[in-house]
Amino acid sequence: MAYARGLLKSPMRQEQVWPALAAAAFAALCALAFVVAMVLAPPVITERLPKDTLANDASPVDPAKPL
Repeated sequence: MAYARGLLKSPMRQEQVWPALAAAAFAALCALAFVVAMVLAPPVITERLPKDTLANDASPVDPAKPL
């Protein structure tokens, strides 16, 4: 009798793995994109550039004068 009741009972629904796997893959992809952006980004300059450069000593260029 218990066997017959077990057959009549609706089957238990198993949890799906795909949503968790998709979320983990998305997080990994975002992390890799962030790493690539950080490696390829130019460095941030935190110090002021020196005032005495060779460009300050050069005279202005006259476009009418040939090089």
